[in-house]
Amino acid sequence: MAVSPARLAAFTILLRVERESAYAVELLHSPLLDELSPVDRHLVTEIVMGVLRWRSVLDQTIALLSFTPFRKLDLEVLTALRMGIYQKQFLTKVPAHAAVNETVELVKQAKKVSAAGLVNAVMRKVKSAAYDPHASQLAGADYLSVALAHPKWLVERWISFFGDDVAQKICEYDQRVPSTVLRLSSVEDESGLVAQGIQLTPGALMATARLVTAGDVGATQTFGDGKISIQDEGSQLVAALVGPGRRILDCCAAPGGKTAAMATRLPEAQIVATELHPHRATLLRRLAPQQNVEVVTADALALPYGPDFDRVLADVPCSGTGTLARNPEIKWKLKPEDLHDLQARQVAILRAAMRHVAPGGRLVYSTCSLEPEENEQVIAAALQSSGHEPSDALSGSQQSPSSFKIIPVRTELQRLQQSGELVWKNIDDLISGDFLRTIPGVHPCDGFFAAVFEKT
Repeated sequence: MAVSPARLAAFTILLRVERESAYAVELLHSPLLDELSPVDRHLVTEIVMGVLRWRSVLDQTIALLSFTPFRKLDLEVLTALRMGIYQKQFLTKVPAHAAVNETVELVKQAKKVSAAGLVNAVMRKVKSAAYDPHASQLAGADYLSVALAHPKWLVERWISFFGDDVAQKICEYDQRVPSTVLRLSSVEDESGLVAQGIQLTPGALMATARLVTAGDVGATQTFGDGKISIQDEGSQLVAALVGPGRRILDCCAAPGGKTAAMATRLPEAQIVATELHPHRATLLRRLAPQQNVEVVTADALALPYGPDFDRVLADVPCSGTGTLARNPEIKWKLKPEDLHDLQARQVAILRAAMRHVAPGGRLVYSTCSLEPEENEQVIAAALQSSGHEPSDALSGSQQSPSSFKIIPVRTELQRLQQSGELVWKNIDDLISGDFLRTIPGVHPCDGFFAAVFEKT
């Protein structure tokens, strides 16, 4: 019996995610799926993302049912079992016998024939719905970690920062398939999509946002021509916060969503988008093809520019804990100590970005992280000087040696609301101190943080 192309592609992607620290969402849009039908592509996405979202729940089932200790299972066997159990417990349209047979065939094709008996035995004992007899006895971080498949240390942090209710909303949001959100450039683009059978509803945050309720956007001519972009509403809001400028620097620009959004909003502006890695710079050129964008492959810590820009965006590399609904593998790879390593890099990039802001210009620092080490603590470290405590710098009442001060984000959100770009009514709901903060499950988007600086 041959393994179906969809399951073989899903198996390949999941192995690469584990072995190469690759991102599933990138592999799901790679040539690996080019030869598959739309139905098979959908199944690949469903299996890959489902396995990554519910990995700890699946592993608990494997550990309970396997006569071989969990830690001794080869990665190929473990991956096949995760896929099979996910299909049997979560995908009601997949026949149970198909899930069992194809899982056994996968391990055989992966040259793990000796494990076929184990896999067959485990799969036949799996119930048709995920069930944990101990979950109902748990509470707090223990319950959220077990029932909603998140690392306990991460859940404990969110409970500490946001409270139990918000932490639960974050975990629940992470386990759902997020909406496909578009950023439109014109009314004509929307009309074109509707004419091609795409059903849309208005976004909740941004006037340019549309949620896809039916239809395959990727198959439309409008998408193929690059006239529209898939971009989360929170990401669109961060790009809009940069505001109007004549010369703009996006110093960590890939994959290019925010660059393209700025280029569309400000067609007269000259935008320099820099990216360290050549392959990501190539992706950036494809996703931000506007004529007013210049893509430069360079290190954000040593850019070949002076204080030449009236607007700078430092959308720094981060943990991505605000995007776990779209990138669920992050929660299994991230470790607490990683946050401190990321913080050091983020502070260095922010300080370097400050060197390129012209007098009177502004800089936006942003992440898609929920963690204070990558957000408020980075702002404090970047502004801190020998005579100032971090709390002074954060208040905006003092200036750092670089003559930067914090501009309360309320001012910028009011500007966007007055211009009609921001359609969210309750500005206070988006504000944390002087900063922008969106929270998955609380707001209709991924989790973002942003701070606005001004050079005086």
